[in-house]
Amino acid sequence: MPCYYLHPITYRDSILSQCVLADAFRKFLPLFDRVLVERFTAETVTKGGIMLPEKSQGKVLHATVVAVGPGSVNPKGDLQKVSVNVGEKVLLPEYGGTKVTLEDKDYFLFRDGDILGKYVD
Repeated sequence: MPCYYLHPITYRDSILSQCVLADAFRKFLPLFDRVLVERFTAETVTKGGIMLPEKSQGKVLHATVVAVGPGSVNPKGDLQKVSVNVGEKVLLPEYGGTKVTLEDKDYFLFRDGDILGKYVD
């Protein structure tokens, strides 16, 4: 079976990203306008080599998008696509999101409107 049948929601984007997405998250797909992200890890050592305790490490607000839902329906009845794509780097709010554990890794689920911005290379 072609990989796009496993994730028909984003078949109009990139077939390659769908295959990667289908293999990694076959058991979980966000619904509606939700976005699944993987936060970057907090720095545990300063540039000078000093180890930081967990309490002094700042909350990581940067993440990589790993899966997106199809979007939400606007008042006209049209599907409004999610504003971020798989693989993009985004800025998250300090609070919010739902923690999801998949294959012993922690991910966070946010609504598309809660994401503050995305980084452009």
